[in-house]
Amino acid sequence: MDEDIPDRPRAFLQQANESLHAPAGAVMLAASAVDSMLKLKGYTNGNLYSRIEKAAADHIITSDMATWAHEVRLDANDQRHADEAAALPTEEDAKRVIDFAAALAEIMFVLPSLVQRGLHPKG
Repeated sequence: MDEDIPDRPRAFLQQANESLHAPAGAVMLAASAVDSMLKLKGYTNGNLYSRIEKAAADHIITSDMATWAHEVRLDANDQRHADEAAALPTEEDAKRVIDFAAALAEIMFVLPSLVQRGLHPKG
């Protein structure tokens, strides 16, 4: 896992990857990673829905990324609230959610760090 991803979301992502054998848990961990990343970018007010909406409105994430983030949020809500109408996620479902959270981490933290190192190389 890339060291440019801050500790908390990196831990959630790592645990999600390690929990693929328990897809419901992996989905919830991936959603926690998304929430943690948004909070680290200053989106702390309200619930995850409003944080996603605000990040999209501020162009921190694209509208398509917001749509996918909402899908992740809803998938996690289904598991967290034990929604009997929702199907249990498969490992493939969990992998898709983790892939999104990892891509979001790349965009929000890894790429900006890479750019800064390119613009300001050491010695």
